Amino acid sequence: MGKITVETCEIEGLKVITPTVFGDERGYFMETYNYNDFKEAGIDQVFVQDNQSASKRGVLRGLHFQIDFPQDKLVRVVSGEVFDVAVDLREGSKTYGKWFGVRLSAENKKQFFIPKNFAHGFLVLSDYAEFAYKCTDFYHPNDEGGLLWSDPDIGVEWPLQDGVELTISDKDTKWQGIKAYTKGKMK
Repeated sequence: MGKITVETCEIEGLKVITPTVFGDERGYFMETYNYNDFKEAGIDQVFVQDNQSASKRGVLRGLHFQIDFPQDKLVRVVSGEVFDVAVDLREGSKTYGKWFGVRLSAENKKQFFIPKNFAHGFLVLSDYAEFAYKCTDFYHPNDEGGLLWSDPDIGVEWPLQDGVELTISDKDTKWQGIKAYTKGKMK
């Protein structure tokens, strides 16, 4: 392996990946994805779609998931910094309903692998952030589900910043909490 370092998380399946960065007076070079290195690290997925979004400080996106066409995701920040969160929705998992968060930034160059059947979201901590992610299935607009970002039963400890007002889409303010969630469908 050698080109990436993979940290396992307290929730099985989630992984934080740090690439090897080769730098000199000109700048740096790194491989953001190499199938062979990821396969050796236990991430043997075929990614079929890349997405990128840009957001300003205080934007909170999520917590989203696909219901019938779940996706594995490999996410990273190209510019700025975010607090990225995954919530375990795997039926029968001993960590069902638990969350894990990690700071991803252009500076630390970390990536976060999120397997199928997790809800996902992030909060922008910098003035501006560009967020990129690879997915193992195509986006199906009529298959989207979500959980309320502030659900006390999940208890995500978002690193809210003093004086920064959150910007949340109307859709993301209307999701229900995890108690209303059953096998990808809301009760």
